[in-house]
Amino acid sequence: MTGELRSLTSARGIAAWLVVIYHIRSGANWAPGWLMEFAHKGYLAVDFFFLLSGFVIYLSAHKAMLSGGAAAVPAFLARRFARIYPLYGVMLGLTVAFALLLRATGREDGNYPWAELPLHIVMMQNWGFTPALSWNHPAWSISAEFAAYLLFPLLVLCTPITRVRRPNLLAAMIVLLAVLHLTLNAFGEQTLGGDIPRFGLLRCLIEFSCGALLCAFWLRGPDRDGRAMAIAYAGAAMFWGQWLLGLGSETWAFPAGAACLILALAHASTLRRNPLHWQPLHYLGEVSYATYMAHFMLFIWFKIAFVTDARAIPPATMAAFLALTFAVSVLLYHLVERPGRRWLSAFRLRAPARPLQRQP
Repeated sequence: MTGELRSLTSARGIAAWLVVIYHIRSGANWAPGWLMEFAHKGYLAVDFFFLLSGFVIYLSAHKAMLSGGAAAVPAFLARRFARIYPLYGVMLGLTVAFALLLRATGREDGNYPWAELPLHIVMMQNWGFTPALSWNHPAWSISAEFAAYLLFPLLVLCTPITRVRRPNLLAAMIVLLAVLHLTLNAFGEQTLGGDIPRFGLLRCLIEFSCGALLCAFWLRGPDRDGRAMAIAYAGAAMFWGQWLLGLGSETWAFPAGAACLILALAHASTLRRNPLHWQPLHYLGEVSYATYMAHFMLFIWFKIAFVTDARAIPPATMAAFLALTFAVSVLLYHLVERPGRRWLSAFRLRAPARPLQRQP
């Protein structure tokens, strides 16, 4: 099975909105404490994204990579670039225009360091070259994802991921998550969201690789009787239950639970009646990249235009922002993301065929 798993697409959309809530939580001083605690953990949706990305990309690309070998790598990278860069570039361009406007009006902001802009243009800003997040902050994860795309051919072609049995794949996932946990804890980090410029790339590469291993594990034998799905859901409940009760560290329990949830959702995609197959939820997933890339800067511009106290944004105003975010996501998806992907996919330079030479 290599087609789209609709459950995972819908889950991606929900996760994108958790990131939105995370970034706007500072304006909701009226929200109850339990809701603020929930919103404060919205950054963990990015870890879900990394795992999900590895799963989906392995599902869609590993066969072509295996059959084509190293010759298939340029086409794979071209497809990934066409998928992410048009929208990424447009949002970066709009952010640069905003920074220029600030400079022109004498309100230059240190959040837009011009010396680091070239790194953002080539999507290398979160490869350990910068001390802090800047420009369009959520784009740090796209920078890390770009590195994961470069890793993917090595993962498929230079490791036995496509051949080894399920117990070995499971052991490899455990080792990867243990490395992430031990590394973060060695530097005093108790959460996955700490010191992103320093650890964000490692966080992405390990979780992306774990997601690819998870897909290989799933492809070894997705069953139809529901037992594997039930076990996966139980695993997610167990790991996240430990984490929520303070019995397990976020740095290993959350990604382990997220991996179990993705596995369960992959199994659930074979069900005929699945709430996550509902078309509005699926569409939320389709436009989720636009939601993710646009919301942060859009919130800054929205506050400048409509908010007097950034710490006390009325619920109605907050709801208006959420509606605006969805509307902008739809527009960017249909007017930038999809056309840009088609244009770049068609714009592949091909070397001219060499003329045949006569033998002397």
